Amino acid sequence: MREFELSNAQWHKSSYSDGDGGNCLEVSDNHPGVVPVRDSKTPHGPALVFAAPGWRAFIDAVKSGHLPAA
Repeated sequence: MREFELSNAQWHKSSYSDGDGGNCLEVSDNHPGVVPVRDSKTPHGPALVFAAPGWRAFIDAVKSGHLPAA
């Protein structure tokens, strides 16, 4: 498993996050080739790191409605 240095990550909350502090997702876009993702409620907790093409495919699927509703 590869580890990434995220102490200098610039995090951005998703524009689709709830305004009430729940269900908030943050991403960092200053890492070439990968996209770190974390829960904004636990900023010092773990982050998942996705390959940029995989993250883009996920976002495209969400936007186009190709993922089943939970």
